Formats: sequence, C-alpha cells, structure tokens
Amino acid sequence: MYNIYFKQAIRGIKSNPSRTLLTTLGIMIGIGTVILVLSAGEGFKSYVNAQVEVYGSNTMFVETSVPASTKARSKGANESGNVNSSANNAVPVTTLKVRDLEDFKNIPNVKNSYGVSVGQQIVTHSGISKTAMIFGSSASRFDIDKGVIEKGRGYSLGEDKSLAQVAVLGSKIATDLFGDEDPIGELIRLGNYNFEVIGVYESKGSFGPMSEDDQIFIPVSTLQKKIQGIDYLFYAVIELEDKSKADATKLDIIDVLRKNHYISDPSRDDFKVNTQEESLSVFNTILKAITFLLIAIASISLIVGGVGVMNIMYVVVTERIGEIGLKKALGARRKDILYEFLIEAVLLTIMGGIIGIIGGSFLAFVVAKFAQSTGLAWKFIVPIWGVIIAVSVSMIIGIVFGVFPARNASRLDPIVALNKE
Repeated sequence: MYNIYFKQAIRGIKSNPSRTLLTTLGIMIGIGTVILVLSAGEGFKSYVNAQVEVYGSNTMFVETSVPASTKARSKGANESGNVNSSANNAVPVTTLKVRDLEDFKNIPNVKNSYGVSVGQQIVTHSGISKTAMIFGSSASRFDIDKGVIEKGRGYSLGEDKSLAQVAVLGSKIATDLFGDEDPIGELIRLGNYNFEVIGVYESKGSFGPMSEDDQIFIPVSTLQKKIQGIDYLFYAVIELEDKSKADATKLDIIDVLRKNHYISDPSRDDFKVNTQEESLSVFNTILKAITFLLIAIASISLIVGGVGVMNIMYVVVTERIGEIGLKKALGARRKDILYEFLIEAVLLTIMGGIIGIIGGSFLAFVVAKFAQSTGLAWKFIVPIWGVIIAVSVSMIIGIVFGVFPARNASRLDPIVALNKE
C-alpha cells in the first residue's frame, strides 16, 4: 500500500518540475546554510587545534594585565568626568620580568619557559623596506615551540645573553625581502642595527589578525636593551611536564607572581594565567555562539520554505480535486488521501534538503580550499551528525507543513469534489 502512496507522490512531483524546484528553494537555502556553517565550524576547530599544537598542548600562558582595582578606578573617573585621571591613562604593565621566569623553574611541574617582548620596526634589505612585528623571545622558545625551522637554526642561550644581533624570519617576510635567494647569513636592518639572518621558519599560517609568517624573531635581551630600552616582558609561555596537573601548576605560578610583584589583594593582580584548555574553551564558546546565531538565521529560511511547501500543497489539492473525488467515490479512505499528499510534501522537503546538503558541502569545500591557499591549517569536514540533523529537519518540515493541506484533501466530500471538477 505504501508503495502506491510513494508512486503517486513521485508522479505528482514530476508533473511540474519547475514548480517543484521553486517550492523547495527555501529548504535548499536553509539546509545548505546549516551545512556550510557546521562545516566551517569544524574547519575552524581544526585550524585552532593546529595552532595549539604549534605551542604544544602542555603549555600555558602568562600575560600582563591591568589590575581589576585600577580598572574600577578608571571607570569611576570616567563617570565623574575626570578624563585626566592617571587611572584613566593607558599605561603599560611593566612588572613581568625575566626574574619571574627564573622562579618558575622551581615549580615542580614546570619543564621550561620563555618570555616575549613585542615591538614594531621597519626592516630593510637591499632597498626593500617593510614594517614588521618583532618578537624578542628567550632562546628556550625553540625547545618549546613546535614550529619547524626550515632553513638554518634558532639562536642560542649564549646569543640571547650576549645581546647578539641575529634573527629568525617567518617564511613570508623572508620571501618578501629575499625572493628566491637563500637569506641565511645575509644582513637585514632593524632600527639602527644590522642583524644576521640565521634561520627561516616553515610556513605556519595566521592566527587571529596576525600572520606568524610575517614576523621576525630575535633574542629578547637584544630587543629590550638595544631597540626598545625596556626591561619587562609582554607575556611568557610555560611548558609543563604533565598537563593533567595544569590547574595546580597554575595556582603555583600565581603564588610566585603575587610574591614577586608584592601583591596581597587578588584584585590588584597585574597578570593573567591561562592554560591551553581555558584558551580552547573560550574559542569553543565563541564558536558555538556564532554557530547558533547563524543557524537561527538559516532557520528563518527553513520556516519560509516550509510555508511555501504548505501553500503549494494547497494549490496541488485544488488542482487535483476531481482526482480526489473520484478516488473517494471508488472507495479510497481518508487516510489513503492523507498519506498520499503528506508523503508528497515530505518528499519535496527531503529532496530540497538533499540538494541543500550537496550545495552547502560544495560551498564548504570552496571555503576550505581558499583558507588552505592562504596557508591556514583548515580541514574540509562535513560532520555526519550535521547531515543526519539536516535530513531529519527536512522530514519534520514536510510533516508539519504538509499535514494541513493533506488533511483538507482527505476530508473532501467526493460528491462536492466531483461537482467542483
């Protein structure tokens, strides 16, 4: 019996292909958007995880931060109109020092660490000039950082301590300055100093608004004392022996920093300590919020598509009113008519959903290829659970918006229907 229902539904769909296509357009767009959003979300996750692996999953970060108490005073100054208040002025936090890193070594679960200062300089070579981000970091960076030095080497602890003028380049800036030439052993100029290029990183891609391929890495002591004239760090990266003990180690690091910075009130903390798990949690929270928002927008298209299916099914019922009357006169039951039109509505929405899945997957593939062409570690992933949800939603829309016209068709009086025909 159900085979007959399906055959009749398919015959009805085939009778007007152009109308069928237009009817399912809203479903196609909605389902396609959902698949694109879910696939892009999975691709973004793969990209973030790849960036985490660059630093290592067993690392945590210490960064300088304006104390909460200072922010509160600044807010109060703004509300009172005292814009010249010192609490309101942007003053860099200068308390994170190399000494802190030395004390981190005494924490049981800390394996290694390196500090970083950041600056921006014009770099020149053979008449080519470019503004670049300069990262001064301890030599232990090359032991912790999972990035691959494609050519040359990283600088040593001795070079860091002796304020050596040596540099490791990101892959893009190396190409911008030297083209196809081998940069190892060549000189570049940063500020008033010449630096020897001793290494070039393999392409890492961008992370956030900055591309690591466009950065230059030099000894932190060299950047601080020869270029910036400072003695503080912007942030530090800490490698752990056992990442399962990260929470306890975080508390130990906080204790060391409060002791070194003479802080007794937590509201005066001038630093933040984040584990990789916490950083990933922030990314995942943001990603989920964006995903839900975009899916909610796509749902509007699905609802509009469902209403379109319902309206068209009412038209179909009107067009086939004589056929319905004849079937009922020959003994067709109400449920036979109901199933026929309901199955037709469900098939319409499922067909639209399948086309939407194919279209959304294709667009997701294009996005992934574009991201990969820019150097991002972005994977093309269409989650199976997303496809299952898309097909299920299509069926539900067909049932919800198809049941009313199908019920109307099933309730038609055969005599009235034949007279209208």
